[in-house]
Amino acid sequence: MSTGHRPNLAGGAPRRTARAPVWLLDVDGVLNTRRPLWGSDLFRGTARAGNIDWPIRWAPALIERIVRLRALGLVEVRWCSTWCTDADEIENLFGLPPLRCALSADQLSTVESTDDLKRAAARQVLASGRRLVWTDDTAVPMPTLARARLSAGGRALLIRPHPRRGLRPRDLALIEAFART
Repeated sequence: MSTGHRPNLAGGAPRRTARAPVWLLDVDGVLNTRRPLWGSDLFRGTARAGNIDWPIRWAPALIERIVRLRALGLVEVRWCSTWCTDADEIENLFGLPPLRCALSADQLSTVESTDDLKRAAARQVLASGRRLVWTDDTAVPMPTLARARLSAGGRALLIRPHPRRGLRPRDLALIEAFART
């Protein structure tokens, strides 16, 4: 059962996603965190996956910022998470509209670790000619040659948040600034 929150989705579908960067968005460690740094307002609920009810904790202000960036057409948000097979659970809990998934159920069923799949999804976005925003607490490479290749030419913004704190207000400010350039 959710003690969730429905962000204001007025304005319907985003306006200009064709040019907007694709935002590959992870859930656990990015949105679902122990101590999000968005003020004292913290929501809790459960989402079901694999016949298990998983506890989810999130900052409604973070979800509202994501909704706003999407509604303005500044980003095209795609799930890039083990939650892709149960994305509707997360969307319902957070009060989000259905979003595309970067990972298929078939892909997820064949691997133990999804980091390589997520990296391939990031490379695919860039290969399609789109700019990339990627937020993931494990799969985004640390400062290495792989990270430098992904972000070459300023076409990608890679954010690897602390898994207990997730995305912070300053991360969303960076995402918005990147999307507006």
